[in-house]
Amino acid sequence: MFLGCASGIRHVKGVASATSGYTGGEVSTAHYEMVSEGTTGHAESVSVVYDPSQISYGQLLKIFFSVAHDPTQVNRQGPDTGTQYRSMISYGNAEQKRIAEAYIDQLNKSKVFSRPIATQVVALKAFYPAEGYHQDYATHHPDDPYIFFNDAPKVRHLEEEFPQLYVKK
Repeated sequence: MFLGCASGIRHVKGVASATSGYTGGEVSTAHYEMVSEGTTGHAESVSVVYDPSQISYGQLLKIFFSVAHDPTQVNRQGPDTGTQYRSMISYGNAEQKRIAEAYIDQLNKSKVFSRPIATQVVALKAFYPAEGYHQDYATHHPDDPYIFFNDAPKVRHLEEEFPQLYVKK
């Protein structure tokens, strides 16, 4: 499963790994300095490997849309702007595509958000892991102002909203 933004996903019961990286562009441009220019076609992404006996794809989508970010924003995640920050789900098979699209339709019809969902649902072409210093960044830099103001509140919200799925790490 590949998500455009999934702050705190490592704290979800059943998630075996979450790797920061890039998807949507070419391997030759899958480098932070290039991706951050917003011209590579990449989105900053997280590859999520999970145990379906502990958490379902649908539950991960619920967390993604409830906690990880504002899915109605176009090319923006919190203070970050540009196409590399677009909300995106890259699916690996037709079933994942069907579930993601149905979930988005359900959210839009029920007007859970005041604006329509902007999250793109696209076929996964390739995922390129980010540089080592981006992996587990929040764990290694808990006092970084960006983490303190943007990511830590999402982890707290995850714990409050989904206590049965939250794992302290």
